[in-house]
This record gives sequence, structure tokens and C-alpha cells, in this order.
Amino acid sequence: MVDHVAGENVNQVVDSGKGVPPAPLPDAPGHELPLLLFGGFRTLIDRLHERLAAEGHPDVRPAHGFVMQAIGLRGATASEIGRRLGVSKQAAGKTVDRLLVLGYAERADDPADARRKLVRLTPRGLDALARSAAGFDALRAEWCAALGADRVRALEADLRKVVPEETAFRLDAGSWLGGA
Repeated sequence: MVDHVAGENVNQVVDSGKGVPPAPLPDAPGHELPLLLFGGFRTLIDRLHERLAAEGHPDVRPAHGFVMQAIGLRGATASEIGRRLGVSKQAAGKTVDRLLVLGYAERADDPADARRKLVRLTPRGLDALARSAAGFDALRAEWCAALGADRVRALEADLRKVVPEETAFRLDAGSWLGGA
């Protein structure tokens, strides 16, 4: 049987729930939420690193990004980097050594204290961070195109509600996952 409603043909055999909202989806098992969040994180990070490789940074790994963020624009000592990442000075130093070899960082005297050595980002390291920021913006735009900008903004707002502020932008994921 065909019903003519608001200028549309509606097949009542197929659309028998006319005017009735769809039933809510059943709740997923609790373990799926962290796995989906981690999968989203991993997807973004993997896609970012594909972009970075295509843009001249094929050797940058996710751990390197955490360490470069910990070094920051002003530089930092190995102890400061370790503290920011929640790892030992030695663990931080191992990744810093790799960044030195790859040309993303350099050691320099600390102008404020001649006894200390700072790790600073080189122009190559700064370029990798700038490209990462642009890449994350592009990936967010892709999510907006796929899901809708309002839904992405709502997701971000909802995550801000449930993620404690002091942990929202922590850099110590390397230590949490077992190494920097």
C-alpha cells in the first residue's frame, strides 16, 4: 500500500514505523569505548605519520613527536624532558640521541647555566612540528567532512567533560604505554 504524505510516496509495508522514532541502539560492551578511542587516536597518528613521510620526514616516529613536544621551543635538559614525559632521564636520553642522529635536535650550552646542556630543536625538528600541526588540522577537517563539523565539535566538547583537565594534554603517554 502506498500512502501520499507531504508530497512523498511512502511504502507502508517497508516503512511500517511511520511517525515512530527508531529504537535506540543497544549499549556496546564497556570495553569497546577505550578500544574505539584508542583506535581513533591510532588512526590519526598513523595517518599523520604517512603525511610526514610524504613531506620529507620519513624517520619521525610517534615517540619522537612526544619528545619534540617535551623539548619545546625553548629547549630542555634531559632531566626536564624525562619529567615531562614521565620517564627516566636515561629513557628520555635514548630518544633524544635518536633525534640528534636524525637531525631533529641538537645539544647546546644553557645560556643561563654553563653546567647544563640543553636539547633544542633544529630547523628540521621545528619543520616536523609545524607539519604535524598542519597535518592534524587537515585530519580534523577530514573527520568534519565525514562526520559533520557539529558532531566533531560535540565529540571534543564531550571528551573535555569527561577527561580531567590535568590529564587532557599530558605528554607522558610513552611511559604509560611502556617506553618513550
